[in-house]
Amino acid sequence: MDAKSFTLRVGVVGYGHLGQFLVDRLLKAGPGLGLVLGFVWNRNPDKLKGSVPAELILDDLSSFANRRCDVIVEVCHPQIVRDFGIDFLSKSHFMVGSPSALADHDLNEKLRQASLQHERTLYIPSGALWGGQDIQRMNDSGTLKALFIRMSKHPSCYRLTGDILSDWSEGEGRRVLFRGSVADLCPLAPNNVNTMAAAAVAAGSLGFTGVQGEIVSDTALKDFHVVEVEVTGPDGFSVHTVRRNPAKLGAVTGSATYNSFWNSLLVCRGHGGRVYLC
Repeated sequence: MDAKSFTLRVGVVGYGHLGQFLVDRLLKAGPGLGLVLGFVWNRNPDKLKGSVPAELILDDLSSFANRRCDVIVEVCHPQIVRDFGIDFLSKSHFMVGSPSALADHDLNEKLRQASLQHERTLYIPSGALWGGQDIQRMNDSGTLKALFIRMSKHPSCYRLTGDILSDWSEGEGRRVLFRGSVADLCPLAPNNVNTMAAAAVAAGSLGFTGVQGEIVSDTALKDFHVVEVEVTGPDGFSVHTVRRNPAKLGAVTGSATYNSFWNSLLVCRGHGGRVYLC
């Protein structure tokens, strides 16, 4: 990116591991790339003190517009997308780090309409999804017939809303937790299946209902998350990819995904009133 191009003010919503990574990169490398940190908000503001310059801490998220950011990055929780997504798009481009929220059809449509109305871009980072833009191109050309994604992780890496994994024990091996539509999977594992949600956005003709997903608990996966993608096209065409993403025990997000988010942010300079997989 040419540092001489216009400066982009970035607001970061959420200060977990991914938020901390992005804020650190923005403060250290951002100015040389034409990026300036406009604000940081976190549900627990005490976590920001001593780590983020005081003038960059936003106490009340509803006052985000006062910081006049060009793009707002959510790396917090799907509820933030529900509560603030439309307002964000009225003032800035919006990068959704929790695209599982878009499994809600009504919210999905409202965000798309807000993007068009205000000529802002709704950015969906590819995260751990490999080949997302290829899937999107197949979808746009009408050649995408089916899409299946399997995510396998150590059980300590899952954050599920139900109790289907409450009884896991070390050494039990592999257990299929759920298989079905991504629309049904997102409410069950909203913090774990954002890769699948990004795929469902890319595969717009299939949507969240048409894209199929599976989550697997595997106690053998102590160092990696594994993401498998199976794409089906016409006349027997198919692609099967396997991505091994290094991850520590208990980590929701694999380490390679952090740089993927950063690279996605670098392209968030406005692509019109549309949804854009980056």
